[in-house]
Parts: sequence; C-alpha cells; structure tokens
Amino acid sequence: MRFENEYVGLSVKEILTEKLQFSKRAIASLKNRPDGILVNGKHVTVRAIIKENDVLEINCEDGEGGSEKLIPSSVLPDIIYEDDGIIALNKPPFMPTHQSQGHFYDTLANSLAHYFALQGRPFIFRSINRLDRNTSGIVLVAKDRLSSSKLSKQMKENGISKSYIAILEGELPQISGEINTYIRRREESIIVREVCEESVDAKIAITKYEVLASKNGLSLVLATPVTGRTHQLRVHFAHQGAQILGDDLYGKPSNLINRHALHAYKLSFVNPKNDEKTELFAPLPPDMAEIIEEYFGKDFTLDGRKH
Repeated sequence: MRFENEYVGLSVKEILTEKLQFSKRAIASLKNRPDGILVNGKHVTVRAIIKENDVLEINCEDGEGGSEKLIPSSVLPDIIYEDDGIIALNKPPFMPTHQSQGHFYDTLANSLAHYFALQGRPFIFRSINRLDRNTSGIVLVAKDRLSSSKLSKQMKENGISKSYIAILEGELPQISGEINTYIRRREESIIVREVCEESVDAKIAITKYEVLASKNGLSLVLATPVTGRTHQLRVHFAHQGAQILGDDLYGKPSNLINRHALHAYKLSFVNPKNDEKTELFAPLPPDMAEIIEEYFGKDFTLDGRKH
C-alpha cells in the first residue's frame, strides 16, 4: 500500500493503529520485515512522523513461506466472491474449516491453499468466521494483514451480520422472535453446550429468527445469531423444543439427512478495501435443497432469490 500526502503530521504508529486499524500482532510483523514500513523507500520505525511530500509504503503481503504446514489438497474451493483483500467460500458439509487432529489434509484451509498454489502465490489462512464441520455455507477469509485486522475488529464489535437457513424438526412458539438465554459448556463434556441460568461460567446468547414455512412437522427458519457462542443455534432451537433436523448431538438422527440441516446463507459486512457495505449469499447445498423442495415447494424464495 502506498500513501502520498495523506497522513502529514501523524506518526506511523498513529496511521497503522487509528487510520488503517492494524492489530498489534500485524504491526509487530511489519516491524520485523526490512520492507515492512518504508518512507521514501527507506525503512523507518513506527515513531517516524510523516512530512509533506513523504511517500509511506506498507508491505502487508504474505512472504514466500506462507503457511508452511498447510499442505494443498486436490479439491478446489467453491468461490462466491473474491477481490484484492478478501475471498468468500461456500464450504460444503462434512469439510472442516481448520486443520485439527485427524484432519490435516481435507479442510477448507487445504482447499484454499491448493487454489493459491496453482497461482504461484504464498498463502496464510486467515478465516474471519468459522463453521462446524457439518454446517455448510459462507466462510470469509482475509488475504492480507490489513483486511484481517479490519474484519476481525468488525467481528468483535458485532459489525458482521450472519444469517442461517435451518430446517427444524417441530415448530417454534412464534412466527418470529428472539431467543435470549445464557449458555455454558456442559460440565461433563468438552463439546456439548447447554442453556443455563446466569453464572460465572455462562455467557449471554441471543438469536433472532423468522419462520419461513411449516409443514408436515418440519419448519423452515431464517436465523440470525446476534452473539456468536459455540453451537448457539443448535442449542437454542433444541431448547425451544424444535431441534435442527438431523442434529444427533442435541436431538436425534434423521433419515432425511445425514447431518444437521444448517446452512450459513448470508454474510453482511463492510469491505475492508473500499469501505462499502457488502452482502454475500451462499447457494443451498443439494441435501437441504431437496428437503426444502419436497416439503415446502419449488418456488421457495428468500431476499428475492430463488432456491
């Protein structure tokens, strides 16, 4: 990034933290690179003051090494949107987002590494949101430090809105509403969460929802989590007596689908490169689309978009 006569009188530190919204970690990385922070082509510290006619250059591109332990897979990602700062992917069900024990080569991160390797470009996986292995839908990834810092800040300040489509087994008490509870990790488990009373180890969880259709014991729901607790939607709907279809952790398996029927459908945020409001949509996966067509009809639309 190159700036001329844009930040006269400010220190490099002020520019990085207040104007460009770099994180402390990103700034530390820039300081350790010979070409990380340049004024008129020469390396400077963050204490340097920008004078008239100075040219400030910030090199926030990834180095040649990239993610050294991230081995490219043979699967290309389903790309929804891409620009200089971000790339958004439609993650299929059964694919983990990140590497973990037993999943070193089959993750969304490996798939994206393959995409960048084909272009001969270094790559570091900076996912802004993440989805459970069996949840499908949008995952937003930053391509550089600055975009990552800006989007992470938006996420922390609830500036990124996420909407999910869920198929529930049962009906909710109202056509639309808000579920507001506390959630904590169940004492005897490292995975399972539960609704609870207010306590030291509990966190507030808020979900807004709208029932789009109900038929033959199933409900089609648009859910917007206001907070981002682990398993929040799964826990909240099960607590309402309408588990997500196929959720064998908080309900029971289903012969209609071999995973929980939850899809991250829409993501709204401010694009870090142009500061414009951006809305992205992820098409429904075949397993959920088939159930919706069979139970709720072929002409299902949402946000004016046919599915």
